[in-house]
Amino acid sequence: MSLVAGLDEAGRGAVIGPLVIAGVLIEENNQVLQQLGVKDSKLLTPRKRRELSEKIKAAVLKYAYFELSPAQIDRVVLSGKQYRRLNYLEMCGMAKIIRDLKPDRAIVDPSDVKPDRCIQEISRMLPFKVEITSEHHADRIYPVVSAASIVAKVQRDARILELKETYGDFGSGYPSDPKTIGFLEEIIRRREDLPSYVRASWATTKRLREL
Repeated sequence: MSLVAGLDEAGRGAVIGPLVIAGVLIEENNQVLQQLGVKDSKLLTPRKRRELSEKIKAAVLKYAYFELSPAQIDRVVLSGKQYRRLNYLEMCGMAKIIRDLKPDRAIVDPSDVKPDRCIQEISRMLPFKVEITSEHHADRIYPVVSAASIVAKVQRDARILELKETYGDFGSGYPSDPKTIGFLEEIIRRREDLPSYVRASWATTKRLREL
């Protein structure tokens, strides 16, 4: 029985909240994810993602996720060497997921512009041999990666909801969201220290602090 894992992330470009990497494990030729109708999480409504996430978790052999906090991201982005910043940090998270799931083959949506470099870096971090496929837009091509993208997005959404319940509605947490920008502007206007759930290393945050 050959086992395949799909891996993807949610929240990479956000200025607020964690980056979540998730993976799911199934038998190579199992069609259960196709039967569930999984697709790229960005193409689904929040309600549909939540419904599918529960069904995915019940159907797969195993699933796992790993969260990178804003503090972890800031530390690497601000002090990391070239090729050892966010892309590399994400590869470390993917390697951890693969170590947890122990597949024969792993399919990843690469964090690097060069998929081959992503394969090399992840392979170097693994204590066992895994066949790794790395393709951009893998979440649109492989149902197992689509499933991972759904689990990652739902987990991040849950974290964002927790933050909103404590700190107020800041929108999606992405720089393209006017509500998010307004929320950050208000914090900076009050001359408060940036809270721990904001990525201080982001260009958006730096720009707002310089205004």
